[in-house]
Amino acid sequence: MNLKKTRGLVISFIRYRETSIIVKIFTRDLGFKSYIVNSARTKGAKSKMAFYQPLTLLDLVVYDKEGVGLNRVSEVKLSKAYEKIPFDHQRSAIAMFIGEVLGKSIYQDYRNEEFFDFLEYAFGLLDREEAILVHFPLVFLYETSRYLGFAPNDAASFFDELLDEIQASDELKEEMDYLDLLINESFDCTEKIHAVIRKKLLDHFLLFYTKHLDLQYDWKSVNILRQIMG
Repeated sequence: MNLKKTRGLVISFIRYRETSIIVKIFTRDLGFKSYIVNSARTKGAKSKMAFYQPLTLLDLVVYDKEGVGLNRVSEVKLSKAYEKIPFDHQRSAIAMFIGEVLGKSIYQDYRNEEFFDFLEYAFGLLDREEAILVHFPLVFLYETSRYLGFAPNDAASFFDELLDEIQASDELKEEMDYLDLLINESFDCTEKIHAVIRKKLLDHFLLFYTKHLDLQYDWKSVNILRQIMG
């Protein structure tokens, strides 16, 4: 088996047998991979489990054999320790939501180095004091749709696509203006937008993703996200 060095972003893990886990990691150089980590859940392995919490950024040496669904991690160390995300309720709720978005959006062996670099940048920004949190989930959804290949060109095309599935409302013009603002200004947007408009646009984006990705399951983390959006 070949050993490869790469950086990776933990997406999720599940328990495997008595003491092991299977962890899904989006790596920069190898794409989206699943790895088995033996003895990760033994009494003396708390430090090992800390590496595999969702959205942790790691430096990895992994076994990489083509055609094998489950490879193994040879070496692991923390690439970046977040200072605010784990300890800030609003940031951690956004991170939980983003983790669910990624888990639903990318598939085994999916590879996109530019997307990985964007994610690394986005999480670095989320961890900074100056991050504009009220707009962050929506900007993330738009920017991620660009890398996944189904981003709307503008608000008009976005709402045209959802025309048969959303109800017309008095706020529609405000929602369209808000989306165009986010498309143009991205994470730099500082405009104050009413929470009702932000939450409605969030619901529309989740419907947009559900359609494009043919998702069969509900969004689990969105209720918490709505609460922290004001």
